[in-house]
Amino acid sequence: MHPEEQEFYRLVEKFSAEHQEIEQGKMMGSPAIVYRGKVFAFLSRQNNMVFKLGKSCDPSSYSFEMKEFNPFKNKGPLSGWYEVSFSASQHWEALTREALSIIKS
Repeated sequence: MHPEEQEFYRLVEKFSAEHQEIEQGKMMGSPAIVYRGKVFAFLSRQNNMVFKLGKSCDPSSYSFEMKEFNPFKNKGPLSGWYEVSFSASQHWEALTREALSIIKS
């Protein structure tokens, strides 16, 4: 298992232990973290984490690289979804918390 996958599954374990309503699911064929049936974070096919942080998120306000998630060739990015590479994986847990907080509200 790749280190990116290990970190993803660590997050799934941690958050599902803290919150009964969290489980592992799928998003676009990739493993995802789900709260009450709604995906709020997932591991992309490029082994980056993708977080649902909302349309008001400003990627430039973070101290690491974050970009809008665009899995399409001929369409725009998914609104409110942001991708963070494994090189910034030390921030994945905090971003998972932030995405969870957003989806709960």
